[in-house]
Order: sequence, then C-alpha cells, then structure tokens
Amino acid sequence: MKKQRVLMAMSGGVDSSLAACLLQEQGYAVIGVTIRNWTPPGWEELTADLGGCCSLSAVEDARRVAFQLQIPFYVLNFAESFENEVVKPFVAAYLAGETPNPCVLCNKTMRFGLLYQKARELQADFVATGHYARVCYAAGRYHLLKGIDVQKDQSYMLYSATQQALAMTLYPLGTYNKQQTRQMARERGLAVAEKPDSQDICFIPDGNIGGFLTAYRPGNYAGEIVYRDGRILGRHTGYQQFTIGQRKGLGLAWPQPLYVLKIDAVSKRVIVAEKEFLYSRSLLADQLNWIAFDALQEPLQASAKIRYAAKPVDVLIKPSPDGGCLVEFREEQQSITPGQAIVFYKGDELLGGGRIRQII
Repeated sequence: MKKQRVLMAMSGGVDSSLAACLLQEQGYAVIGVTIRNWTPPGWEELTADLGGCCSLSAVEDARRVAFQLQIPFYVLNFAESFENEVVKPFVAAYLAGETPNPCVLCNKTMRFGLLYQKARELQADFVATGHYARVCYAAGRYHLLKGIDVQKDQSYMLYSATQQALAMTLYPLGTYNKQQTRQMARERGLAVAEKPDSQDICFIPDGNIGGFLTAYRPGNYAGEIVYRDGRILGRHTGYQQFTIGQRKGLGLAWPQPLYVLKIDAVSKRVIVAEKEFLYSRSLLADQLNWIAFDALQEPLQASAKIRYAAKPVDVLIKPSPDGGCLVEFREEQQSITPGQAIVFYKGDELLGGGRIRQII
C-alpha cells in the first residue's frame, strides 16, 4: 500500500522537528519544507545570532533535522509574496493607527494559501505544522480545536483556516504539552531538542517595531501627545511607536500613570488617559472567517480572545448587515486594540474569528 504523503512545514525549531519525526514513525512519507520569507536588506548579516523562524540559521537547523530523519527537504522561496501579502499590509495598518498581528496574516496567506497550493502541486495528501492545535471531523464538517496544552495552545493564530485546508491538515503535537515535546525530542536525539522558542516577529527579530517601520517607510510621523480632553501634554517622535494600553515611553509628568487610549494617524496625535478609561464593553469586527459553520445568522453566546495571550471571556456576537459583527462583552475589557484578531470559542472548539475594526 502506498504511503500517504505529508508536506511538513519545518521552521528549524523543536516543535516542527518533532512533528516531522512523529509523522514518519506513524508511517507517512514526509517531505520537509521551510518557507523562506522576506527580511530587510542586510538583515541576515546584522542579526545572525538572533535566529528566529525563517532566518538562514533556522533553514539550516531544519535541513539538519531532515538529514537526520533521512527525508527529502526543500526551501520554498516565498519572499516576494511574503513582502506583498504580510509585510506591506502590516506596515500600512500600523501607519493607519492600528496594531496588526502579522502571524495571523502569515498563516492565512502563506501557510493556508501558498503552502497548501504547493502541497497540491506535489500531490501531497496532507500539510502538517508544529502548531499546538487539533482538527477533527464530525457532522459533515471539519472542526478546529484548541491544543491540549492550555499554555501553548496556538489555535488563535489559525482561525483563518478554510474547510478545504482543514481537510488536508495534520497537527501532530495537538495532544501533547511543551514539556512532553522537548522530552520526546531528546529521546529521539533530535539536533534541536534544546533550541529555545522564537518569540519575536520573524522579520523584526530585535523587536523594534517603530524602528523597522521608520526604516521601511521613511516619513515624518512626529506629533502631539494629547490628554483625552484635548489638552496638549507633549510631543512624540512617531505615533507608529505606540499601541493602545502602552504606558512606557510617554515621558510625561502627571499625577497618575497615563496610558495610550487612542492613536489618530491623520493628525499624528497620540491620545492618553488614566487606566480607567482603557475599558470597553463592545467592539465591531470585520474580515470574519467562520469554521464551525458557514455564516453567523443570529446572535450567539460564546467566549472570545481579543489577543493571543488573553484569557477567553464571555461574549454575545451579533451579525451585522455588512457581514461583520458586533461583539458585546459580559464584563468590560482593558485595552481592546483595533487591528488585532478577535477569535471566538465554544469550549475547546474555535468557531471563527476576525479583525477588531472599532471599539464601541
């Protein structure tokens, strides 16, 4: 019987490396691939020690593991598409006063898009990644579930998956926790068993988003720091350096700590206020993708995460005539941030998600 072929996305980290090993042990014909994304000119030389997913060092780590497992290995150069589909929208959103999540966009366009297209070209039966999430099939539909490890669950990043994509998706680590993953990698002698996890945006490994934006699209982004009632308190060197809820870097003298309340990209103003004004009870979301059903037809009680590291909270989701939705929280939420993803759950199942468009 012919083995089923799996295109395994290998980032050079311990998660995807172990996932490749487990699939091989389960009898799949595994093909290792690493996506070569865009990085700023000269970035590899300047940040060689930082590593990070999709860097040259990560490619070499993935190649080493593939050689160790004796599986075919290829590098897919998605650099041009990555810049056009991830980097440019990321920059545009920031300069519009939003705080986008590039990993969500990368999963939508690069992984669920180009990678699955490549898998079909190679006649692969499945695509696999090292994400901590699960896929199941029930009642004529594919469902996306949280990973067993609550601390490591990555389903939030995957809400843009389609039924077509989930039909050919494998997440071998979804039923394990991170400690088990490292232990299994050690037991198998994988070369990257002790490699630390990558935390930063892959094309900004030093974490300096403001510096990156200024270098990528030079311009005058300086403006005023304004209190919520219109009083001018000071000036800033670039509004793109701030995000809602930020406290550090304001350089203001005030009786109480001040936080970024809003960013007005048109006037280049950063509006600040005390912490109590950061709380909101509702928002509008758009660019929705539903996994558990085709479309939201009527109000739905669920839970939601307004950022990757947030805890799920109770919400009421109401469909809007424009295809978006109004989300009402049972309790006020702090620092809801336009541009971030809001993802909806029922227990362990991810129902769908979208982009936070506006705070109400």
